[in-house]
Amino acid sequence: MAASSPNKSRPLANFHPTVWGYHFLSYTPEITNQEKVEVDEYKETIRKMLVEAPEGSQQKLVLIDAIQRLGVAYHFDNEIETSIQNIFDSSQQNDDNLHVVSLCFRLVRQQGYYMSSDVFKQFTEQDGKFKETLANDVQGLLSLYEASHLRVQDEEVLEEALTFTTTHLESIVSNLSNNNSLKVEVTEALSQPIRMTLPRMGARKYISIYENNDAHNHLLLKFAKLDFNMLQKFHQRELSELSRWWKDLDFSTKYPYARDRLVECYFWILGVYFEPKYSRARKMLTKVFKLISIIDDTFDAYATYDELVTFTDAIERWHASAINSIPPYMRSIYQALLDIYSEMEQVLSKECKLDRLYYAKYEVKKLVRAYFKEAQWLNDANYIPKYEEHMDNSLVSCGYMMGATNCLVGVEEFISKDTFEWLMNEPLIVRAASLICRAMDDIVGHEVEQERGHVPSIIECYMKEYGASKQEAYIKFQKEVTNAWKDINKEFFHPTEVPMFVLERVLNFARVMDTLYKEEDGYTNAKGKLKNMIDLILTESVKI
Repeated sequence: MAASSPNKSRPLANFHPTVWGYHFLSYTPEITNQEKVEVDEYKETIRKMLVEAPEGSQQKLVLIDAIQRLGVAYHFDNEIETSIQNIFDSSQQNDDNLHVVSLCFRLVRQQGYYMSSDVFKQFTEQDGKFKETLANDVQGLLSLYEASHLRVQDEEVLEEALTFTTTHLESIVSNLSNNNSLKVEVTEALSQPIRMTLPRMGARKYISIYENNDAHNHLLLKFAKLDFNMLQKFHQRELSELSRWWKDLDFSTKYPYARDRLVECYFWILGVYFEPKYSRARKMLTKVFKLISIIDDTFDAYATYDELVTFTDAIERWHASAINSIPPYMRSIYQALLDIYSEMEQVLSKECKLDRLYYAKYEVKKLVRAYFKEAQWLNDANYIPKYEEHMDNSLVSCGYMMGATNCLVGVEEFISKDTFEWLMNEPLIVRAASLICRAMDDIVGHEVEQERGHVPSIIECYMKEYGASKQEAYIKFQKEVTNAWKDINKEFFHPTEVPMFVLERVLNFARVMDTLYKEEDGYTNAKGKLKNMIDLILTESVKI
């Protein structure tokens, strides 16, 4: 920890400054009436097309898949649900086309219906291996590869499918010419399958892949482009509002030791939900995440142990009267946190949804307690936590339990008390997303954090306790991540304990990790890959 007196020099983590500054303050694009009318007209045409496509036909499957991947499925939730349910109810899978069977399987499972993986046994030999004759069917391989990412524990045929398709697709890619549109699609899939892709990123990339596909539907493509650009303007306006809030707080000056990442934070939350109806919830959650990010950096890199004792206590009390008990430099952040929840209180009291705030604050307190536990370990120089103890705490300190509850506070849908109680009890899907968050973060960041004097990560704890090498620890945690994805998939099967849209938020939190933390900590080092993604989603419109 830092020196015990605020007057002595404190270590700064030397995070690079914001890439964006207040760039988005000036973005206040208007969505014109003409744009709205045009999008609505196309929407009705596509809806008609979707409803009229013969039930259970390959044509309907391909259309639903394209609608989902182009990012416009949120307009047709009911129609898609009805179609998939009909396919599931009548699933007499007598098709021997690998592409059709795989596509059907993936769409049905994505929707939460359990279709047995035995449908793939017809494509295997007696020894359980897939038939080598399938190696020439690139579209079939690609669809089977995507389907295999919907697997749950103990589905041997899908484990085999993943190995088989990955091997063949990798060799196919190396033999395709660079201007081949199939090469782009296969390369994208191998780097991130659909199941792990953020909806907006997936849509942006798939628009150009789909356009290069000779069989594409011109109307659907045009609709997807118009809708993408209209949503982008909508998101730019939100980010402009948030930039104003952030500038008024002046936290980049007050907290120079913390990561100044408002735009990156908004991108993260946009990953959790992008639809216009979640605008209020999205703005609220971005503010919460941004403040939590500063609190995290204060615990990790700046505050003294004694200061953290008082700050943790003030969070537990959650009242304006606690502000005088904490060091002056911490007061702005504490006040801003109270303010966000007071704003929510005013809005939610009119809608009789005040009970949500109890759960939201409960999770923030729990998160800060987990940060404090790490500070206690670090303060006691002789104490090295056991791996299990560390794991239990760090599944909380990664922040996704707090996120899973807080993301629902501002949504306009009805959410029962039971749903919040369920989240509070750390259900399997939330623990799985938290494990993906913790493991991926630690794999790419633990060495840098050790240099900065942080508490040992789960990687170090595991290596020390089990005498494992760094490589062995990485392999173990990558396997844990793979299993956590299977747990997430399993939690989607009907009947679910909570509404699907709640589960989808948690799934999207996991997808954000797969997007930002695959080879590096993209949130902390926000100049590279993440900057390009933000450009694609929030600054560059799609050419119509």
